Amino acid sequence: MDIYTTVEEKYLQAIEELNWGELPKALQYFNEIIVFDPDYARAYFQLGNIFQIHFKDYKTAGYYYKRCIELDPDFQEVYKPYLKLVITLKMHKLVKQVAEKALLVPGVCESHIYECLGLYAEQQQNFAEAANYFKKAELLNAVQAEQSVLQEHQTRIRSKLNSTKRMIYDLQE
Repeated sequence: MDIYTTVEEKYLQAIEELNWGELPKALQYFNEIIVFDPDYARAYFQLGNIFQIHFKDYKTAGYYYKRCIELDPDFQEVYKPYLKLVITLKMHKLVKQVAEKALLVPGVCESHIYECLGLYAEQQQNFAEAANYFKKAELLNAVQAEQSVLQEHQTRIRSKLNSTKRMIYDLQE
């Protein structure tokens, strides 16, 4: 990293390169930041996103997200993608731990965390728990555009709950 550029300036350059679609240049900048300042949590977060979204290298992405949380546990942006990642990797014990930790961090969108937990519970065929999480997500949601998605989740779960009920037939004439 050249001596005239601060870590923050290099970070902004990397973000700009990423926004322009210059992934190799952005990767180079983020790696330079980590070499120069190994405690710069945001660079780890961005590398986690790159490895998760662009390379589909989930284990490497998980390493970077985990490292970001270790360095700055109050960095709220890391929790939703990390939670989605541990759900994707079926790391069942870690799902609850990450969610609980996320809900304690000021600024984390609780609605998004509960929605992720609802989707996870639905994958596990635990429809009652999923309905509970989706209801919490809807109650905590403050974005009108997301309201319809949360209501669709609840409708889908109600349908699944009804489909698992036992049918009782009355065959009397």
